[in-house]
Amino acid sequence: MIGVLTHHWAREDSFDAAKRLLEGNGRAQSMAPGFGARQTLYSLSDPMKITTLVTWDSGEIYDAWRASPERAAAMAGAGSLWTKPPESERFQVAD
Repeated sequence: MIGVLTHHWAREDSFDAAKRLLEGNGRAQSMAPGFGARQTLYSLSDPMKITTLVTWDSGEIYDAWRASPERAAAMAGAGSLWTKPPESERFQVAD
């Protein structure tokens, strides 16, 4: 199992829209094969930073999600919501 930690920096005037978009992406992910769990974290030091931690059965399954039309639909228009590109890192989940 892998965990994917992704940081998003929302534009101040787009925070609510960014939050809704990420919530919709989470709902879409939850229906994808190989999805494990998802947590959304709101930074205490940077009020515009939204971080998600999502677990997947494998890196290949996560790659399939990233290439899926469902993800493309869920994340449509996301680029205009961020002050800089999101940053992701993959982790091996300890048993």
